[in-house]
Amino acid sequence: MAEWQVVPLGPEHTYSMAECHIACWREAYQDLVPAHVHAAFDVDRRAQQWERIRVEYAGTIVVAVADNAVVGFASSGPNRDESPTAERELSAMYVRAAWYGTGVAHELMEKVLAQDADTSLWVFEENPRARAFYRKYGFELDGTRRVEAFTPAIEVRMVRRGRSS
Repeated sequence: MAEWQVVPLGPEHTYSMAECHIACWREAYQDLVPAHVHAAFDVDRRAQQWERIRVEYAGTIVVAVADNAVVGFASSGPNRDESPTAERELSAMYVRAAWYGTGVAHELMEKVLAQDADTSLWVFEENPRARAFYRKYGFELDGTRRVEAFTPAIEVRMVRRGRSS
């Protein structure tokens, strides 16, 4: 398997990132998200969205690149919840299935998690693999649930308390 490098999201990455994002949803959420949602994904439209996000939230997204292709990405920044329980939010964490267990996800998490800040995230309730992954980084369920924005699936919130030095 090729070596990867984690770098800030640049304009040269947005199309490949859109491909990665859609592929990750199809790989990880095949049984959680209705087929019509997967079918509606459009790489060009998603790339345009990521380019807007890249400009608006500069410095909040990192990508793992191998052989000039994005194989994973993560994003964190100020919490966007209506009633936040943490100052920061891990808003995206995706890695292509072929890269599971390689260390890509760990390096992405190391780059985006602030050690001293409380951080929350939302994850599909019926995704035990992801919940177990986040527990390794100190995230715990806080009992809050919601319906995901684009599907009828339920999301649960996990929170990680910052570590004081």
